[in-house]
Amino acid sequence: MSLIWDKCQKLQNHVIAILQMSGQETSEPHMEKFNHDGWTNRVWQGTGYRRAHIDVVDATHTKKLWMMHVCIMPHLHNSGPIYGLDIIAGERKVTGFFLDYSMSQSQNALTDYYEAAVKNTEWNKQRDLPEWAKAIFSDHMVAAGNIQDPDELDTLCDLATDTLEYYTEYLPELNHMIGEKTGRDAQNTYAHHQRSNPHTPRVMKNLGLDENLVDQFCGECLFPVLT
Repeated sequence: MSLIWDKCQKLQNHVIAILQMSGQETSEPHMEKFNHDGWTNRVWQGTGYRRAHIDVVDATHTKKLWMMHVCIMPHLHNSGPIYGLDIIAGERKVTGFFLDYSMSQSQNALTDYYEAAVKNTEWNKQRDLPEWAKAIFSDHMVAAGNIQDPDELDTLCDLATDTLEYYTEYLPELNHMIGEKTGRDAQNTYAHHQRSNPHTPRVMKNLGLDENLVDQFCGECLFPVLT
């Protein structure tokens, strides 16, 4: 296994460990068909969040690529941000590393912490964001590309887990700070813009996943719209 993939899979394990400590893993029946060799989907619920989803596609043996998506949605009455982490890695470099606290409904200890953490972190190549992304991501989003230096990847992986640990620990403090309609509208806006991203299904299909399953997954499970 390449050093890059090894570091990415260690990050995956660390993320899962944090979610196991902060929440209770739950079963979403419609998610079962999106779990098989090389494709993992797991969901948790916690005191501060209603849904934490991790989606990993390991195509290292077939397409020489590895992908992880993490999205944590607060309870609707919680004024905290949405935690998002996305990584796409080839054998020798990470082509995209995206991390953000998005759509926060207040300036709070979480947003202050995240802004300071990102301000003190450096990466080599900034990725440009499309318009749909600019509509929902914060001004402090990490959007790094062409990561070949193991030390740079370590720095960003540490940032991802540090911000996740702080997020899951502090998020319950923001419960019952907003009305549920406000939270629902914000999360649906986030989902709407994410679902308009044509890159996600294209990448998943390029990783060798069944095209029909990918379309179902992106429509039903990746960013569900609340009614």
